[in-house]
Amino acid sequence: MAVGLGILGFIILILILMAIKIVTEYERGVIFRLGRLVGARGPGLFVIIPFVDRMVKVDLRVVTMDVPSQEVITKDNVTVRVNAVVYFRVVDPESSVVKVLDHIRATSQISQTTLRNVLGQSELDELLTQREKLNQMLQKIIDEHTDPWGVKVSTVEIKEVELAEEMKRSMAAQAEAERERRAKIIHAEGELQASEKLAQAAAIIGREPSAIQLRFLSTLTEIASEKNSTIIFPIPMEFLRAFGTKADEKK
Repeated sequence: MAVGLGILGFIILILILMAIKIVTEYERGVIFRLGRLVGARGPGLFVIIPFVDRMVKVDLRVVTMDVPSQEVITKDNVTVRVNAVVYFRVVDPESSVVKVLDHIRATSQISQTTLRNVLGQSELDELLTQREKLNQMLQKIIDEHTDPWGVKVSTVEIKEVELAEEMKRSMAAQAEAERERRAKIIHAEGELQASEKLAQAAAIIGREPSAIQLRFLSTLTEIASEKNSTIIFPIPMEFLRAFGTKADEKK
């Protein structure tokens, strides 16, 4: 008799342990009773009916998922390898269990497909310079697909774009040619501005003959500061004219 009571007590204890469920703050327990959905429970402690109810735990924390590198042919026929990272979380535990077999794997697959499709419709320059725009487009499209599953995609970021070595060399040559073009334009603009200033200076000197002498003396001062040159000082024509004027006066 005592043995029977002991066994019965042990079975009751096992049933009680099976009936008591504890769900942490970041989880929810989705309950099925005889195969029918009852609802989500938690967080905390609650009781289910053993052998009648079945509970599936769902994690509500943000999942950071790496999208494997995808080989993409861009709109301008350039082959690149691109990888990305997706941030998502479950907002509807019931849908994430009932409407999809494995919401993490399903989100990964739709992310890979969307990444190839979206980047395949973009040109290489857009992929390199307008990455934020593409990130927002990817996030919107993936989120539309995962919304029926109770999954919210908050962020999608393209991490790395790998180019072939030939394309890298071509882009480097293009960048070098662009820098050379800009340098020539800047040099030409400098020459134009300098010629305009020289024309203005010549006009001023032409109105004031003595200005050319002052400029001449200033140039001699700059040359003499080096102290390593022999300077041949020409006689200004004004001096000769002055002597000629005095000779005419004496006559």
